[in-house]
Amino acid sequence: MKSEYSGAQLTALVALRFAIGWHFFYEGVSKAVNAYWTSAGFLEQSQGFLSEWFVDLASNPSTLAVVDFLNVWGLVLVGLGLMLGGLTRTAACFGILMLILYYLATPPWPGFVYAIPAEGAYLIINKTFIELCALLVTLFFPTGKIIGLDRLVRLARARGSVQESYA
Repeated sequence: MKSEYSGAQLTALVALRFAIGWHFFYEGVSKAVNAYWTSAGFLEQSQGFLSEWFVDLASNPSTLAVVDFLNVWGLVLVGLGLMLGGLTRTAACFGILMLILYYLATPPWPGFVYAIPAEGAYLIINKTFIELCALLVTLFFPTGKIIGLDRLVRLARARGSVQESYA
């Protein structure tokens, strides 16, 4: 398949997809190997219109265990999908959902102060929001079908349908 993107455009898009994937993957693995990690502290300090729901998630140990499991393995799987270009759009959609939840749990809106220090002074736009926007780019530019496992799957299916037509 010939790409309609220039080499520089394709390189930039794949690099963006890979970098976001690496960030998700690393965050997931670092949480998975830390026996003491939990999302409780993050959820308990939630503010905004969904804060009651996030705090409730943290207050029930069984629910929190499920949230922690889904968070860790969601990060790992989204990261792998983006880095390898496999199920890229699915990975991007789940990544966007996760980032929306992170953003809404602790939105950087005026008047909200959190116990966990921010890495900068944010006003509405923070790193989570920027990564969400970048992930939207990867969703709408299907680079996995050009460079990644999605391409290999598509090529294998095309070969299979060609072989079936000769049978």
